[in-house]
This record gives sequence, structure tokens and C-alpha cells, in this order.
Amino acid sequence: MRGLFTFIAICLSFSVFTIAQSTEPNVAGKCITCHKELTAGLYHQWKNSEHARHNITCYDCHQAQKGDADGFMHEGALISTLVSPKDCGVCHPGETKQVDNSYHATAGLILESIDAYLAHVAGGHPAAIAGCESCHGTKVVIDKNSPNKLAMQSWPNSGIGRLNPDGSKGSCNACHSRHSFSKAQARQPETCGKCHLGPDHPQKEIYEESKHGIAYFTHIEDMNLDADRWIVGQDYFEAPTCATCHMSATKDQLLTHDVGDRISWTLRPIVSKLYDNWEERRENMINVCSTCHSRKFIDGHYYQFDGVVNLYNEKYAKPALEVMNILKKNKSLPSKASFSNDVEWIFWELWHHEGRRARHGASMMGPDYTWWHGIYDVAQHFYFKFIPAAFELEDEEATAYIENMLANDPMHSWMNRPTDELKKEIKSGEMQGLYEKMFAPVMR
Repeated sequence: MRGLFTFIAICLSFSVFTIAQSTEPNVAGKCITCHKELTAGLYHQWKNSEHARHNITCYDCHQAQKGDADGFMHEGALISTLVSPKDCGVCHPGETKQVDNSYHATAGLILESIDAYLAHVAGGHPAAIAGCESCHGTKVVIDKNSPNKLAMQSWPNSGIGRLNPDGSKGSCNACHSRHSFSKAQARQPETCGKCHLGPDHPQKEIYEESKHGIAYFTHIEDMNLDADRWIVGQDYFEAPTCATCHMSATKDQLLTHDVGDRISWTLRPIVSKLYDNWEERRENMINVCSTCHSRKFIDGHYYQFDGVVNLYNEKYAKPALEVMNILKKNKSLPSKASFSNDVEWIFWELWHHEGRRARHGASMMGPDYTWWHGIYDVAQHFYFKFIPAAFELEDEEATAYIENMLANDPMHSWMNRPTDELKKEIKSGEMQGLYEKMFAPVMR
């Protein structure tokens, strides 16, 4: 009798196991059959993807667990519309960890920044949703009354730093667009250009004017973008893309999803800063450059790039920031909301727009963005908008600081000297010598 019960128990266990194993294929098949008719484009994107070739189905990615805030019953299965990095990390743990450690993953925190403040008060909430949050990401809000549990104010959203209901940060489909998740698409500069363009960070436009961009668009058919292995100098060599320099593999480095691993300067703040481990980061980037360029060429580029960044820092950013700090300390700014006066707007555009364009232009070898869209505009804003606006506030300390700078600082005293005298200094090299110290990567 005990043997009979044991046999029955084994049979029942086997039956339960069989049912559990067969549930997923049944659900997956139902998803595929239905969506092939209802959303044919989505179906074909998946059907032609690497996921489909490896039998990764809709349900593998969209399956929800009991208790998930965004889980809901759909055609007999518990699923979630949103697929987060935590979900992708089941199969791609290394890539997910790298993204989570990257600056991209923090992009959603812009919701607490001055940028977001401006979008909400000077613009308006709809602009912040469809503009800022579409690139940076938003906090996904749960709406229990919505069929898919996601509130329309936060969905759709594929922002790179999206704050997901499961606590994860980011959105893999910001670069690997659903549902094809194409490697080739992620490797193309247009993918990065969804967010990295415009007045304050025109990396896409800078790339397009650079020799790198010109070479890419000339030889795009030779870039081998669909290849599984994509090592610069071996699998392609005509040009680099954004992915080449910031993420992709070299003969000495593995692919990384931490886009900051090869960046030595942070060019986002008012005053540019070198990272603590900037030498290591720079060597990582130099390793990429060395595929096509000599070390002398690369060192020359960084000599020029560091010069522009230090010039911007020392001549414009630090003095302008000092003036703003004096005005704030003395409570000389109008006692209203931030940006309710000219001087704050001018200062903002000086560093956030023109200053960034100049620095990014120099970093990516874009001469027009370094000068005409960069330092040219910085200088014009600094001398003929910012300084006059600061004078109008009649703060004695700020006025004294500016007047001393214009009279005694060799970088600024040109305004009070004869043109012919200045031209002679340019011709003799004396003017160039004034800025020689700017070319050191660390100003001491």
C-alpha cells in the first residue's frame, strides 16, 4: 500500500511538473498568435530578432511575478507591459550591472535639477513630460484604474534613466529599441542622437561635422554593423561611431555598458572637472584611438582639448561663478523665484549652452562648435550680456571684482588696450604665451 501511495505521489508530482513546464509555451504561443494579427509590426520585429532565434518569447520578458506593482492579468497570464533592466538582467547580468553603475542610470534624477525646475515653471508640465523626461527618464507611476497599470503621464517612456516600479534604474530599449533589439541600431550614432543633440549638448551635430562623422557617412556600408563580434580595427576600420569610442570592444578592451569608463573630464557642470581616476579613463580612450592614430597624434588632440576646457574654466566659468556667488551672498538678486531676472538666465546659457558646446566641440574635434557655436558665443555673453546685467544690480562687491578683473587680468584687459598693440602681440606670439598654461591637463 505504501508503494502504491508513493507511486501516486510520484505521478502527481510529474503531472504538476509537466503542467508547469507546458504553461509557458502555451502562453507564449497565445501571445504570438494574437499579436501577429493585432500588432503585425511588433510581431515581425520580434520574429526577425536574435531573441526569436534563441527562442526568447514575449512571455519570457513580460512575465510578472505575484506582488509586482505593474503586474496585471491578461488573457489568463500575469504580465507587465514595462520590461525593466531588472528583467533584462536575468539573461544579461553583466550588462545590467554596468548600466546600473553608469552615469546614464542617474539621468532620471534630473527631476530634482535646475533643468527640470525651468521646464516646469518657465515652460509647463506637458513640456517636461514630452521633452525632458522622454530622454532622461521619469518615475513610472502606477494607475490601478488603467488596463496596463501604467499612468499615461509616465508611459510611454524609454528614457535612459527611467525609475521603474521594481526599483531598477534605466531603460535598455533607450538604445536597443523594442522589439528587434538590434545590435546594428545601437551601434549607429543616430541612436545616441535621440538625446545627445541640441543647444546644450550637440554631440550628434559635432560628430557629423567631425572627420569621424564624415568618414562614417561615407563608408556606412563597410561598417559591418550587424556582426556579432565588432572589434574596431579588426571587424571594421573605416570610422568610429559613438559606441566605438565609449562602449565597444577593442583588441585590448571588452565591450562595456558603462559609458563613463573612457571619459576623463566631466563637462556637464559650470566648471569642468577631471574625474579622480581620470588618467585610467583617458588611457582607456587612448586605447581606442590607437587603433587608427599614433600616440603623438592622440597626445596632440588631448593637448588641444585640455587647453579649451581650461580656457573656458579659467577665463569665463570661474569668474562668472564668483560674481554669481557674490550676488547671492549679498542678496543682490531680485527676491523672487530663481530665473526671474536677466542675470540668472544669461549665466545659465553662458555655461549650460555656449560653454558646453565649446567643450564638447573640442572633445570631439568639431571646430565650428568649438569656436563659432562655442567660445565665440561664450565671450559675447560674458562681456556684453552677463557683465552689464551684473553691473545693473549695483552690488558694490561684485562691481569691484569685475572692474579689477577687466583692468588687471591679462586675459580680460584687452578691452582697454589699442587694437594695433594687441595685433602686434598676436603676431609676435606674446598673446599665445599668455595662454600657454591652459594646455596642462591639471591646472595647478
